[in-house]
Amino acid sequence: MQHEVLEPTPVKRTVKIVTPPEEVNSALAVAIALYRKDAVIKGFRKGKVPSSVIEGMFKKKIYEEATNDLINCHINEVINEMQVKPLSRIDVDAGELVRDQPFEYTISFEVAPEFELPSYEDVAVEEEKAQASEHDTQLVVDRIRRNMAEIVPLEEDRPAQDGDVVVVDFYASLDGRILDDFKAENFQLELGQEQALPEFEALIQGIRPGQGTESEITFPEDFLNDALAGKTVTMNVKLQEIKQKKLPEVDAELAKKAGNFDSVEQLREAIEKSYVESRKRVNKAAAQKKILDNLTSQVDFALPESMVTEHIDRMVQEMQHRLERMGKRIEALGKPMGEIREQFRPNAEDLVKSQLFLLAVATKENLRVSPMEIDAFFRDMAQQTAQDAQGLKHFHEQNNLMPAVSDRILADKAIELIYSKARITEVEPKRSEESDPENAESQSQTAS
Repeated sequence: MQHEVLEPTPVKRTVKIVTPPEEVNSALAVAIALYRKDAVIKGFRKGKVPSSVIEGMFKKKIYEEATNDLINCHINEVINEMQVKPLSRIDVDAGELVRDQPFEYTISFEVAPEFELPSYEDVAVEEEKAQASEHDTQLVVDRIRRNMAEIVPLEEDRPAQDGDVVVVDFYASLDGRILDDFKAENFQLELGQEQALPEFEALIQGIRPGQGTESEITFPEDFLNDALAGKTVTMNVKLQEIKQKKLPEVDAELAKKAGNFDSVEQLREAIEKSYVESRKRVNKAAAQKKILDNLTSQVDFALPESMVTEHIDRMVQEMQHRLERMGKRIEALGKPMGEIREQFRPNAEDLVKSQLFLLAVATKENLRVSPMEIDAFFRDMAQQTAQDAQGLKHFHEQNNLMPAVSDRILADKAIELIYSKARITEVEPKRSEESDPENAESQSQTAS
């Protein structure tokens, strides 16, 4: 086997491979021998069938397997000789073997770019102190109260309004035909939480328990159901009951239910501690990003398009999932898919550049990934996704995704190493007294 390596770009390698006829015939002989071993053909003893008969009966499969085996063997030889690690799948442009003829084909793949690392020791960075204000703590207490609220019937006779939990029967009709997908009985909905179309909620808010009404409602153009997107239907609603959330008092009983605390003071202390620990992680990650942005701005190198494309694919999928949760379709954005993908390109390129930079640091520092770190990675993933750790690991192994997992762990270890060598100055938080409610409320999960 002879080969020639071409470098069409700094990160792409194309290898032209020429296989002599004798190696082609040898590969075919091996494949025929494997078929002969198990072939059962009338008139011949098992394992004694002539090669010409085997080749004639199983020619298509024999030539396919011989071709694949030969290509895989060559790829391993070439990659080992080049001492490179393909970052993308290896594309093969090949035909099929022909007996007594040379076999020529090409393989292509992308590799990490070569560049000179800047000094990544003693990088100066400011990091915000982790603090929890009284306002932060109260946000979490309020969240706990809402989670533990008791839903009770409303005693007052009035129309439904935002904040109420209503029980309704409804159905939608189009051209006089009731739509089976848009009807329900005793459907419970909390008003004012954007859980339904605003027009639907407005219809409910105009009536009292026992009353019904109907009105035309137009579904948005980006509605998830294609058959109803942009269509106007007649919505019939009957309000069965109005309920309200009764918040519990902030007392020892609440503290007990929230996390088996003896007092409200203990509950608040636990919330504050959990909040501070969370802020530490957030602030550390922000400092690490500033360090990495500083370092990557000092280098410039070609990016493997396959890695950029992979990140763009993931971003588009995440956008589709977000829109679908809102009952919308990505097509309704009114933009060609190519334009949507290009919007994500700058962010994807930044992520790829950071990843390649950290992997270069990992290589220079001779960082390694242990089996225990791999297992810990899948345990964390399992906890976040509510899936089985061993099942996740098996899936990654079967789909050749383990190299990506190792690279991710290596990148994490590299940024931790750089952070440990940084010159960190703690500064007061820049956030106002009203901190991010979502971040603060997330701490209630720890306390409750």
